[in-house]
Amino acid sequence: MFSIFPSARLRPSPFFEATVTDGVTSFTTYNHMLMPTGFGKPEEEYWRIINGVSMWDVAVERQVQLKGPDAGKLAQILSPRDLSKCAVGQGKYVALCNHHGVLINDPILLKLADDLYWFSIADSNIWFWAQAVAAERGLNVEISEPDVSPLAVQGPKAEAVIASMFGDWVKELKYFWFKETEIEGIPVAVARSGWSKQGGFEIYLMDGSKGTQLWNMVKEAGKPWDIGPGNPNACERVESGLLSFGGDTDGQTNPYEVRMGKYVDLDVPDDVVGIQALRKIKADGPKRHQLGVRLEGSEPIMTAFHWFDIMQGNQKIGGMTNIVWSWRLKQNIGFALVSVDAKPGDAVQVIRDGKPVNGTLCELPFI
Repeated sequence: MFSIFPSARLRPSPFFEATVTDGVTSFTTYNHMLMPTGFGKPEEEYWRIINGVSMWDVAVERQVQLKGPDAGKLAQILSPRDLSKCAVGQGKYVALCNHHGVLINDPILLKLADDLYWFSIADSNIWFWAQAVAAERGLNVEISEPDVSPLAVQGPKAEAVIASMFGDWVKELKYFWFKETEIEGIPVAVARSGWSKQGGFEIYLMDGSKGTQLWNMVKEAGKPWDIGPGNPNACERVESGLLSFGGDTDGQTNPYEVRMGKYVDLDVPDDVVGIQALRKIKADGPKRHQLGVRLEGSEPIMTAFHWFDIMQGNQKIGGMTNIVWSWRLKQNIGFALVSVDAKPGDAVQVIRDGKPVNGTLCELPFI
């Protein structure tokens, strides 16, 4: 049993009380908020996302809002991906980098209007970064954190649930596209997105006072499809090869090392933060790359607060950045951030608790 000491530094989400009512058993911190990480039945929660439909409190995906005449200009300055053809109602996965080309966040950019953008961020203080860059460039744009909190509905039956709530128009949404609407007077934006490869949607709640009401509406609508509570599932995301910024990256990681090179457009304007460094990294070639690693043994290994060293013979070649037991593959798997000299098929040793565990590097995703 444990308790959480209340503090203004640690904010509950609008769905916090609803998740407590539904039996949440663990949280992590993310963007100075509490994010549910389990409801006491990890294998059941895993198979729910694989075969059915799961609802997640992901309000920790905070929005950094850019509003004003220079909102689009700032969005492009911050994004080494060409946004010139981004339409209203469209989202794009982007790699935010510092001036050295180091990845500092991997948000979804949503364009709500020509003068209004959201960065739906991973775990780092991009609000401060955007404000600093805008001030340095003398841009006419207001940067804020709006009252917007996503609730994810994920799994192969998610579309049926969302269509029953909002109508069949949701079936026409392309991936990362969204539409602003309302349900029973609650303002929301519905996007086809989410941190899984099983399909799904995110409902961006735009009135934090309605969190419990919206949660219960989704819960009720999902009953015919046996919906249940869950969270961004560690096993599913590793099997699917989804990056976790801050977990699978360190203070030197650039997009090319973690399979994000296709989201970098080297011909964007020279004033884009980090683009000149990224051009050089691309020309020289990255020093590391991200692969999968399959470990021998039939006993699940628990994750840790740190990366595990990966060795080839007596040489350290990188780190295993996460580890999970895969219920589908029946083995421990994870990501390897290793020297580009290491290749899929190579035998390696992962050092855990001072002892080597044999493994094999492989391509991602696993499934």
